Amino acid sequence: MFVGDLDMGMRLLVVHERFGAFGGAEENILSVAVELKQRGHAIGILHGTGTGKREEAWREAFTAQFPLSSRNNASVVQRALADFRPDVIYVHKMPDLGVLEELVAMEVPLVRMVHDHDLYCMRSCKYSYFSRTICTRPLSPYCVFPCGAFVARNHEGRPPFKWVSYSAKKREIELNRRFHRLIVNSRYVGAELLHNGFAAEKIELHPPVPNSNAVGERSSFSDRNLIIYAGQIVRGKGVDVLLESLARVRAPFECFILGDGNHRSSCEQLSRKLGLADRVQFKGYVPAEELNNYYREASLVVVSSVWPEPFGMVGIEAMRHGLPIVAFDAGGIKEWLIDGDNGYLVPWMDRVRYAARVEELLQNKTLARQMGGRGLLLVSAQYDFSRYINGLEKLFARVVEEAQCGVCT
Repeated sequence: MFVGDLDMGMRLLVVHERFGAFGGAEENILSVAVELKQRGHAIGILHGTGTGKREEAWREAFTAQFPLSSRNNASVVQRALADFRPDVIYVHKMPDLGVLEELVAMEVPLVRMVHDHDLYCMRSCKYSYFSRTICTRPLSPYCVFPCGAFVARNHEGRPPFKWVSYSAKKREIELNRRFHRLIVNSRYVGAELLHNGFAAEKIELHPPVPNSNAVGERSSFSDRNLIIYAGQIVRGKGVDVLLESLARVRAPFECFILGDGNHRSSCEQLSRKLGLADRVQFKGYVPAEELNNYYREASLVVVSSVWPEPFGMVGIEAMRHGLPIVAFDAGGIKEWLIDGDNGYLVPWMDRVRYAARVEELLQNKTLARQMGGRGLLLVSAQYDFSRYINGLEKLFARVVEEAQCGVCT
């Protein structure tokens, strides 16, 4: 295939560890696939386990599907490439070294989307499980001792913990260094890749914008004082720290926790212990298209992550509804949250300051509207979905051209 033919549509094979809705990575994969398919590109997927959520939408988006098995994945990869004949392979989350080795061995341009810290952190969260201190080191023997990251939380079910191989993680990094491009969602993640020995010229910044160019219905900022948290309920997301902060808020409020995860039951117990049961409601998983109903009544959105967020896409969605945000300063959040402008960036784990900022916005609706309006201007100017897809198309075209010219080795 020649580069000039890309205007007629390319063949893009997506590779991911899951099939179906799960988190932000899966929302991005689906929205990009749907848009690229509408633009005339053929989109296939090489995938792992199904999630049981919105799988029908994924089957409609991907014209060719190649499910991986637990046995002979090498033959599945080879069949996918032989049957689908991709111009570009677009890898998202895929820790299986056998799959990566097969992909790297093929003479097809490889692009990796780095959604989070899985690639270069054995624990996947870049912070200590015990002290919750954010890690600033690259992958090294320190991760084994004294960090102890060879024992990590098992988010896929039982047993609660799993063993992680340091040598396997080193091999995963080595294989990914051979990719043609690595897409990052923030400068923070780009710096982490550089810290782990990736070539600067292979790293490109393309924040994964939600497929929603239209401004959402703006909140009424009613006296209801509704606070929204939307995201997974896992320890790194700091919902427990959020609850401890909210317990200090004296102004009347309601808080809806939208999402699910393995830390939910602990947080529900903590909520009752803190006397918040009548003000905090855990709503469970809410589909993205239903979030508008909650944002419509909200006065602010809270982002309580205490792990270093690679980006924090929930903030972009909140700004589309003209809502201010209160978040801890962790990871890439400061790249879109400007303290005192479109919300408040609170020092990491400072519960007292966090509570004070939430209370300030609840009591001063004029200030909350002004901050929300500035956030809406920012997201409209910098986070446009069509421009994001255009950037991806151009990137894919460049790597195909470079491969044809023998630039990449």
